[in-house]
Amino acid sequence: MKKKSLRVICPNGHLGFAPTKELSFKLGVKTKPDYYCCDSGSDDIGPGPLGNDESVSPRAWQKHDLELMLLAARKQNVPMIIGSAGDTGTNSRVDLYVKIIKEIALEHGLKPFKLAYFYSEVEKSFLSQRMESGSIIGGLDGRGTLLPAEFESTNRVVAVAGVHPFIKALEGKSDVIIGGRSSDAAVFAAPAIFHGFDSSNAYYLGKVLECASFCAEPYGAKESVIGTITQESVDVTAMHPEQYCTVASVAGHAMYERTNPYFEHFAGGTLDMTNCSYTQLDEKTTRVTGAQFIPVRDKIKVKLEGAGKVGERYIGIVGIRDPYTIKNIDQVIEWAKDQATERLGTEGYKIYYHVYGKNAVMGDLEPIKQITSHELGIVVEAVAKTRELAKEAAIIGSRQIFYARLPEVKGTAGTAAFLIDEVMPTSPAYKWTLNHTIEVDDPMELFELHQVTID
Repeated sequence: MKKKSLRVICPNGHLGFAPTKELSFKLGVKTKPDYYCCDSGSDDIGPGPLGNDESVSPRAWQKHDLELMLLAARKQNVPMIIGSAGDTGTNSRVDLYVKIIKEIALEHGLKPFKLAYFYSEVEKSFLSQRMESGSIIGGLDGRGTLLPAEFESTNRVVAVAGVHPFIKALEGKSDVIIGGRSSDAAVFAAPAIFHGFDSSNAYYLGKVLECASFCAEPYGAKESVIGTITQESVDVTAMHPEQYCTVASVAGHAMYERTNPYFEHFAGGTLDMTNCSYTQLDEKTTRVTGAQFIPVRDKIKVKLEGAGKVGERYIGIVGIRDPYTIKNIDQVIEWAKDQATERLGTEGYKIYYHVYGKNAVMGDLEPIKQITSHELGIVVEAVAKTRELAKEAAIIGSRQIFYARLPEVKGTAGTAAFLIDEVMPTSPAYKWTLNHTIEVDDPMELFELHQVTID
């Protein structure tokens, strides 16, 4: 059904990652938006949740955000769309969100509605067959073509959906859509395209709304914003009383998380923001024109994300306040590494030292080389094939900081302190094994869509 304009509310840049702020959401609800849309996934959380097939936030937080959206959308009788369910969009996370939606509907006695959901996981056997038949699975961001050895170490793979499964679900008159792994922007672009709006503005709508109030100032996360699309423009409005969508904040967000600030790629084309123009309509709203969507000429390519297990993991936490030890921290760490080698050899484990106060965040890219901190915090991370070996490596890697032998030191007191004397088990270590694309004949080929009635 074509509309002159379409208003979409986004209450949270990552549903469930931290609870949605209710004041701005309720203010947005009062304006009666046409759609309630939110993305729930991110690569920012690393490969661990995908490999472990788990969420990184409490179920209660995710239910809180889903409940806010579902009750408002059903009261208005307008659609609600969620992408990348449960952080990673794996099949189990989609099932979790479907279950939560059913719980909320039962608890509040909601009238019957149509729920659509789609899966994004890709079987390894399917990709193996495609590779054997000559399909090229090309790498992104400097990665080469996927090789069998790389692929063999992969535990789980998801495909990143574009707008296509969401539009299919809307064509089926779905009231609520729970998506597997999806492009952030597709969650918002899909309803706009479904209602006949120009793809260029539709994809820009998705780009500007994907992180909710990140496109507003002053900074305030988890606040609601509303995007309004027409055939000519996209307007974005902050809902929090003390936030504003300004030319600077909206244009700045267009460049957010970009290797190139002007382009964003999707399954089916590229959004070119080179000629975007930004106009302040009022103190809370900025209008954007000039975006251009360039469709692909050949087959659509779908992004694949894969995670592979590296090993079991333990961590120890060590604090250092002694100025001489701080000055010689590199030698201290080398001593600890040597002691680990003497005890454990060189195979089957790795020990990583994250020195907070020196270069823990940026590593070798840290431009400040001289330590100016009066104290250091060291997280000793040990990864090994077995939990037993990981634990022993973490213990020796941590404790040997205390025993390090430095020139001129005549005693041991005061060199290091332990937050707790033991080391702590944590989730296994994973690495990204797939950041690739695969050509498909049908954009729905990798996505399994279902629809049920919730009564």
